[in-house]
Amino acid sequence: MAERPIDLGWMRIFAEIGGAGSLSAAAGALGLTQPAVSYQIRRLEEQIGVTLLKRQHRGVELTPEGQRLFDLVARSVDEIDQLTRRLRSEKERPSIRLHTDYAFSALWLIPRMHAFRLVHPDTDIQIIATQRMERHRSGEGDVSVVFGTRAEFGRDAKLLLPEKVAPVCSPGFIERNGPFETPADLARKRLIHLDTAVPSPWFDWRSYFAELGVGREAFAGQGDLSFNTYSLVVQAALGEQGLALGWMGLVDTLLSTGILSLAGPTLEAPDRGYFLLQPKGRTPGSDELGAWMLAEAGL
Repeated sequence: MAERPIDLGWMRIFAEIGGAGSLSAAAGALGLTQPAVSYQIRRLEEQIGVTLLKRQHRGVELTPEGQRLFDLVARSVDEIDQLTRRLRSEKERPSIRLHTDYAFSALWLIPRMHAFRLVHPDTDIQIIATQRMERHRSGEGDVSVVFGTRAEFGRDAKLLLPEKVAPVCSPGFIERNGPFETPADLARKRLIHLDTAVPSPWFDWRSYFAELGVGREAFAGQGDLSFNTYSLVVQAALGEQGLALGWMGLVDTLLSTGILSLAGPTLEAPDRGYFLLQPKGRTPGSDELGAWMLAEAGL
């Protein structure tokens, strides 16, 4: 069923008459009576003070003044109708807001967004990234991907990306500083840190070495680097600036292409990582996005 055109009063009536060349035809197209259309035109002519139409035996003809007004009105009505259709279409398009942090959005989500576009080309997505997501649900209709533990988020949360880390660096850094045969060898080299709250909610170099029984105090003073976003940590590792802890799932592509290399043992925290939180007021769009992310994560 065609959508009802927006009411534009005499403008639409006059545009229809000028296009059809007939009061009766215009009335039929607009769902009005011919007397009602004729009355509107008489009122318009009285207000303007000029004759706009010449009544013919069959139909009507625009006067020169009427033609000038018709040219303007027809163009305006058409532009308003086009804008109205766009506004209605935009309102009907599904829209989803996704809240997450910089690391997940830059290294996991954005490189995969083209795959979502292929299956959901008409869905609008607004990605809202922050330095570190607060550990609670966002807006009622928003999807969130947040770092934390199962105990924090409950059984309804889906563990999208379990924490699994390993030291990584560029092949050139290994050539100049390797080989790294033991974790103690890593501790002697320049490390790239991610600044976090103390204690860190994920593996950092201190907890990584502690798990492996390695102390680093004796090897301090190696010119370590620290950054406040994980994307910069990765960029520094790519620039051969030192060793970084690589999150499996975030640096997989860089490892598979050989741009980064593994440099030490892997540690896992299977009940900790990035969790997918669906909104309380779920929508078809939020379900589609959630299902797609789970599939992309191999779940």
